[in-house]
Amino acid sequence: MKKVFTILLALVLVFAIVACAGDDGPAPDAPDAGADAAAEQEEDTDEGEEVATADVSDLAGTTLTFMASQGWIEDAEMELAERFTEETGIYVDFQIIPSDQYFSLLLTRLNTGEATDIFGSQAGRFDIVTQLNVEENALDLSDQEWVQRMDPLAAVEVSVDGRVFGMPVNDNSNVWALAYNRAIFDDLGLEVPTTFDEFMAVCEAILAAGITPIFECVADGWHHVLWFPELGPIIEYNEPGTADRLNNNETTFEDSATAHLILNQIYEMVERGFWGEFYMDNTFDMAARSIAEGRYAMVLANQGFPAAIVEEFPDFDPNDIGFFVMPLADNHILNVNPVGPTRFINANSPNTEAALLYFEFIARPENLQFLIDNAANYNWLPISGATASYTEAVREFFDAHPVRGTVYQTQVMYLNPQWMEMGRELVEFLMGNQDASGVLRNIDANRARQAAAANDPAWD
Repeated sequence: MKKVFTILLALVLVFAIVACAGDDGPAPDAPDAGADAAAEQEEDTDEGEEVATADVSDLAGTTLTFMASQGWIEDAEMELAERFTEETGIYVDFQIIPSDQYFSLLLTRLNTGEATDIFGSQAGRFDIVTQLNVEENALDLSDQEWVQRMDPLAAVEVSVDGRVFGMPVNDNSNVWALAYNRAIFDDLGLEVPTTFDEFMAVCEAILAAGITPIFECVADGWHHVLWFPELGPIIEYNEPGTADRLNNNETTFEDSATAHLILNQIYEMVERGFWGEFYMDNTFDMAARSIAEGRYAMVLANQGFPAAIVEEFPDFDPNDIGFFVMPLADNHILNVNPVGPTRFINANSPNTEAALLYFEFIARPENLQFLIDNAANYNWLPISGATASYTEAVREFFDAHPVRGTVYQTQVMYLNPQWMEMGRELVEFLMGNQDASGVLRNIDANRARQAAAANDPAWD
C-alpha cells in the first residue's frame, strides 16, 4: 500500500520560533546498555505486539496526520511507515513544514484545536510545559511497553510529574562538535586545538593553505545559533549556578562575562575570514560535500556526519572525520543534550489508537535497528533494543571527554523556543548592526516575555 506523503509549504505571517538541532541531543554513554538489552527486550516486545495489534482490523483505512519540522523525518522512517501501512492498513500522512515557520504554526494549531494526530517538537522538561502544555495537548504514554526501554535521561525531558508524554526517536546521542577533515590536518601538520588561541592558529594555517577553515551556513536560520547555547556547559563551569539563577530570574545573560566572550569570539572568527565568503548563503545540506572535497576543513556537526559523507561519497573512509569540542571560551566540556526532536500524540485526536499503534511499531527493536542502519544521522536511539553504530574516531572523541555538561537550550527555561529569533539577532551582530550586549539583552527580553505569558511566578 502506498503511504500518503504531503509536503506542506504554507506561508506563515508570524516568525517561527524553533530549535535546532537537531538533531541534537547526546547521551553518549547509553548505547551499550541499549545494545546489551536487545535480546531480552525483543522477547518482551513480541508479547506486546499481540496485544497492540489485536483490534487493528477495525482501524484499517485510517489516515494519521503527522506534522514535523524539515529535517526531522528521515527517509528510513518514511519507508517504515509504508511497512506499517502494509501491516495495519493505517496510512501516515507526513506534513513537513519549513523550519523557520514550524514552531509558530504548531503553537497556532495547538491553540486552535487543529493540531495533527501526531506532532513533533523539541523536548525538554520546561518547554513541554510552558510551550506545549502537554498535560492538556498530548496523550499520556506512560503505560506503553516501549516507555520501559527509554533512556532515563531522555525520559526525564519528556515527562511531567512522572508521566511520559513524548517519544524521543531521533538520535540524541550526537553531540554538536567540530567535525574536521583529518587529511587536511595531517597534510598541514596540525594538532587538534584545546584552547581558543590554538583554534585561531589552526584556522590561520588552514586559510594560508588556500582552504576555508570553517563551513558555516546562515541561510538555514538555525545552524549558526549552535555556537552559543551549545556552549552553556562552559558558562556553567566558569560561573557556577548560572542556569539556576537564570531560571529563577536572579540574573541575565547580559550579566554573564562568559556569554559576552563567546559571542565576541564568534565575531572574531567571521571577521578574520574563517567562515569564508559565502557563509550567509550556505545551507547545511552542502556541508558533507564541502568537507569531503577538501574545500572546507571543519564544520559544526554531529556524529552522524561521517555516514552522511559516505552516502554521497561511498569510497570515503568515515574514520577520516574526527571531532573536537568547540573551544570558544577555552571550552573543554562535552556539550550534552539528553533529548532531541520528539513525537507527541494529540490528546484531542480521534485517532489516538492508531497513533499508539504507530509508536509501538516504530519502537520495535527490528525497526529501531532499521533506522540506525539506514539513516545517516542515527547512530543510537534512546529506546533500547538495537545496536549502536559508531566509528572508531567517534568513540575516541567520546572517550577523550569525560567531563560533560548539559546544553543551555535544555537547561535554561525560555531559551530553546527563541532559537530562530536568536539566529536573526546573531545575523545583525555579525553584520555589525549591534554588539554582544545587544544580542544578550534581546535574548533576556524574549525570555521575560515568554515567562510572563507562562505566568511564571519568578517574573512577577
